[in-house]
Amino acid sequence: MTTAVAPSALRQLVLASRPLSWINTAFPFAAASLVATGRVDAVLVVGTLYFLIPYNLAMYGVNDVFDYESDLRNPRKGGAEGALLDRGMHRRTLIAAAATNAPFLVFLVAVGSPLSWLVLAASVFAVLAYSVKGLRFKEVPFLDSATSSFHFVSPALYGLVLAGAVFTPALWLLLLAFFLWGVGSHAFGAVQDVEPDREAGIASVATVLGAARTTRLAVVAWAAAGVAMLGTAWPGPLAAVLALPYILTAAPYWSVPDERASAANRGWRRFLWINYACGFVVTLLLIGYALGSPR
Repeated sequence: MTTAVAPSALRQLVLASRPLSWINTAFPFAAASLVATGRVDAVLVVGTLYFLIPYNLAMYGVNDVFDYESDLRNPRKGGAEGALLDRGMHRRTLIAAAATNAPFLVFLVAVGSPLSWLVLAASVFAVLAYSVKGLRFKEVPFLDSATSSFHFVSPALYGLVLAGAVFTPALWLLLLAFFLWGVGSHAFGAVQDVEPDREAGIASVATVLGAARTTRLAVVAWAAAGVAMLGTAWPGPLAAVLALPYILTAAPYWSVPDERASAANRGWRRFLWINYACGFVVTLLLIGYALGSPR
């Protein structure tokens, strides 16, 4: 009996951490740290491991615990897009999130500066504030998209601050573009959940604006991100074109009615794979930037 339960529990924890999204938080930290310092060291390795798995378990696992009732009504839960945790797993998930995060956070605080502590604290706070009772930023329209975006931008910001990077106007534009990308991504992801969220009494940017207007918000945010990239250091402006695949993915749902909002899940699934393709291109651009930067 014991040996049969353990794999199931581990599988639920892994699903709760959203393996498909691990790279979305680990890569920004690793890239920011590596470009800023030009070296691979213990801080980069430990920080990347933290933002790869423990950070995601805290972000998504806590969300799955507090969103249990609404997830029961959501047909896309129970797989790669989100675990449908057994009630008996809720306490175990919260303990696992705390236990896996604590040692990494202790290390990162020990090697950091007061400013990096502030950024790291803001990052962890945003992870918890999005889901936990009493805060529930995910139920505050527009703040939900901003907070979700910060979940992905903050690892990069933290990596830069930890490395002592110089924040130029071009670098701020890069972070702004990343933030706008995150706002658009969250908004478009919320479109497919309009109906189950409304049934569960959960407010979101999509339940307030409706499916069609939320899709348009996502398109505008991605377009603005592309424009912001034009002001970044070379070869950053080349990445402006990466806004197009996202816009084209959302475009078919420009006028989707609320009662057919679940159809946007097809676009969302394409979005997940587009992230990998665009991430590959961004990696090549970062390599080009690193090779062309004086040391």
